[in-house]
Amino acid sequence: MALSRISVVIPPMGPWRDQAEWYRWAEDIGYDVAYTYDHLTHRTAVDLWLGEAFTTLTAAAASTRRIRLGTLVASAVFRRPVALARVAMTVQDISAGRLVLGLGLGAPDCEVADRGAHSSMRAMADRFTDVVHGYLAAIGGATEWQGATLSYSGLQSTAAPEGVAPPELLLAAHGPRALSLAAQYADTWNTYGGPGSTQLDEDEYWTLLAAQAAGFDEQCTKAGRDPAAVRRSVLLGFGRVRPTSSVSGFMDAASRAEELGFDELVVYAPASSAGLGSDPSVHERALARLR
Repeated sequence: MALSRISVVIPPMGPWRDQAEWYRWAEDIGYDVAYTYDHLTHRTAVDLWLGEAFTTLTAAAASTRRIRLGTLVASAVFRRPVALARVAMTVQDISAGRLVLGLGLGAPDCEVADRGAHSSMRAMADRFTDVVHGYLAAIGGATEWQGATLSYSGLQSTAAPEGVAPPELLLAAHGPRALSLAAQYADTWNTYGGPGSTQLDEDEYWTLLAAQAAGFDEQCTKAGRDPAAVRRSVLLGFGRVRPTSSVSGFMDAASRAEELGFDELVVYAPASSAGLGSDPSVHERALARLR
């Protein structure tokens, strides 16, 4: 399967005047989607300004014309269904339908930053499930909904502006429970390998991704859904696999992702602290060869 999207993460770090230049650069050199973080705190942003994701994407929509814009990913530990549906549809409207709403379990340190909570992974997974179900209910026009950990009622406004379709829903998933959720509801499934993957060497990492892809196939089959109907997205660069270190590394990562059936490759922008200051020319030359 050939890559149908090559995308980039631009973390919301530093003043907007600097971030804006990277969004325009990403569009100009041919990236398909520019994603941003949705964190309240992050270990790559110590003593740095970390902006809010959806506000950043709204500004990016005004600074670009073609490129799609997304969260990788909105955090279920501090997002709630109705507020998430409202902000997603606002960005979808303002961007003329360019939003990719990425949603994931979220990071424990963001839960602590939000409300001083230390939930178990099971409780975080329960909340993630409820945020997905509740968001879909709200976006579908339900005026009330009850989940296992979250609920809402009394909605009197419409689910969306007139004529605006819901955004693409990307769900980040690594373990069986989250993979099952993605298999049932996602337009796109994304993985970076999961927390334990960042310390794996290259061969171990790609073996893990192969196992996750097989697990996702299995979950799609259980859900009665064609695995080929869901886009498969992989984010590289946060661990030891660093595709933007060289053009050959970028090309090799693209080839290996394609071999495993992924059709979107996501890398970190040059300005990202997580991207380790990659050379913009590596991105530009690699994209020129992959197009």
